[in-house]
Amino acid sequence: MHAEISAVFADDGRLAKNIDGFKARDAQLQMAQAVADSIRDGSALVVEAGTGTGKTYAYLVPALLAGKKVILSTGTKNLQEQLFFRDLPKVLKALALPLQTALLKGRANYLCLFRLTQHYQHVPVQDPLLIQDLSLIKKWSSETHSGDIGELTYIAEDSKALPYVTSTSDNCLGKDCPDFEDCYLLKARKKAMNADLVVVNHHLFFADMALKDTGFGELLPNMDVVIFDEAHQIPDIASEYFGESVSSKLLLDLCRDIEMACKTELRDHPQLAKTADKLASLVKDWRLLLPGDPQKGNWRDCYQRPEMQIAMTRIGDAMSMVYQVLKTSLGRSDQVDSCYERLATARARLDKLLDVHRTGVSFWYETTPRTISVHYTPLSIADKFNDLVFNEEEVGKKRSWIFTSATLSVDEGFAHFTEQMGLQNARTMLLDSPFDYPNQAMLLVPRYLPEPTDPKINQALLELAVKLITANNGRCFFLFTSHRMLQWMAKELPLRIGLPILVQGSTSKRILLEQFVELEHTVLLGTGSFWEGVDVRGDALSCVIIDKLPFASPDEPLLQARSEDARLKGKDPFAAVQLPQAVITLKQGVGRLIRDVSDRGVLAICDSRLVTRAYGEVFIKSLPPMRRSRDVGQAVEFLKHIHSSGDQN
Repeated sequence: MHAEISAVFADDGRLAKNIDGFKARDAQLQMAQAVADSIRDGSALVVEAGTGTGKTYAYLVPALLAGKKVILSTGTKNLQEQLFFRDLPKVLKALALPLQTALLKGRANYLCLFRLTQHYQHVPVQDPLLIQDLSLIKKWSSETHSGDIGELTYIAEDSKALPYVTSTSDNCLGKDCPDFEDCYLLKARKKAMNADLVVVNHHLFFADMALKDTGFGELLPNMDVVIFDEAHQIPDIASEYFGESVSSKLLLDLCRDIEMACKTELRDHPQLAKTADKLASLVKDWRLLLPGDPQKGNWRDCYQRPEMQIAMTRIGDAMSMVYQVLKTSLGRSDQVDSCYERLATARARLDKLLDVHRTGVSFWYETTPRTISVHYTPLSIADKFNDLVFNEEEVGKKRSWIFTSATLSVDEGFAHFTEQMGLQNARTMLLDSPFDYPNQAMLLVPRYLPEPTDPKINQALLELAVKLITANNGRCFFLFTSHRMLQWMAKELPLRIGLPILVQGSTSKRILLEQFVELEHTVLLGTGSFWEGVDVRGDALSCVIIDKLPFASPDEPLLQARSEDARLKGKDPFAAVQLPQAVITLKQGVGRLIRDVSDRGVLAICDSRLVTRAYGEVFIKSLPPMRRSRDVGQAVEFLKHIHSSGDQN
């Protein structure tokens, strides 16, 4: 197998001959051979492949050549589509392999014909935009072959119509649905069952493991190879799905569906409509007990408040009342039976979420301007995941597991990731980026900056940003660890520079990135999602400014719980939990700067703790080996040199 893979990746191999711009890289070949070994042995492999290694081809080639059934899971739907529509076809064509491939998304991504018909005939709310979107979806439904909501580019990503035309695991009627034979989700699952390689995303993979709802219940046992790209995201995503949650949205959707049944099949049952309406009213009042601004918090503490206990008791009583009334109508329609089962599940979940004295889990809540959700999350998934990966007797076969990302190691070691995931028996491999960082990039940690907690930091950060952005003529990502600082900078920066400024939240992420590249000389202010999964190559981006080290907020409930758990085990919570998480997040943000062999630029980390605290060395050792400076003037000169030499070229 090694000889065959070496031939494919050679300078005159099939990839070089069939893919424009392909260049063989030693690290890429090393990774491909390690993946091939893991597939041959049915073992687990953890690989950090630095930016530019070409990890996608490094796992695709051996996986496709092995002639085995493969599941490939990645971080987001966008990356999933990029893999399926861009990278995978190129490699298949180069290898001349006639394999069947499939793209499978979660059920919320597929049109539900039954719910479309139901809500198109009885529009739930007299909202002109909702009615317009429902009409557009109705027209599209007669043209689509896949039923993939992603095709609906002409309605907003957060359109109010979408929940009315898609199903959830709670409200799906399954085989009792009148449109079961034409179900787009079912067709997508059948295609995946017959495919040699299926591309999914982490949320879908773990939702299935927890809920057995996504079609994997049948799909996963057939698979020989499981590959996770962007594997650094898995611990938090998996934890979320191994927990439980109840939300105001879930309860209001249920009330709405009961109301719909009362208008159609149960017109002789006005009491049911009244009890559902009472429950909906109490659920809306529940949200009003917390501030309007979105927040996350500790549910154990929040539930101690007398008014919160009263609200939950009233909601519980109202759910019991709806349950009893629904029970009298069982068997009259599939929809009524489905609502009854959903309510039973929600009651059981709520009981678990009100039992806040359990240990080993984190209880937390989250609000948006209109909703509230309560969750419990296990503090560790290591045991569950270890059983899944290494318990061959249960699965009845040796399966290969490959975990890869550009950011898995901390201080050149993998213990943080492997302990979280129960993968201590996996082989690990650290492959450096092939980029010439000392010549391509400069790391600036400016001197004389106030501490991050000092009120003067805002103004100092603004002055520094103006210098760098002016020298670079825009072409800058300004990444923040908080929305508050981002909003402050969004107000102040336009007063100081006359360049286009794009602000996260003003429109969708995809449109912002398109505008950033098209407008040129632009500054993009972002937080959260812009720290990773964003690929801007070439001259459009040559400066990344990071406001401070991305330590998670100490108020983050899951972080609090994991820290407390580490303390009980005799570990230092900062070293065991907070520091490794911050290092991996910073590495993701840093990775936005140099995306290609010809990219050059300045990375400014505006946090003096990198040099004043002992833990700063852990961050520095985990970053690429850029030339370093503490002098803003040197960074300005470096940027001017980049653009003057670029202009001469």
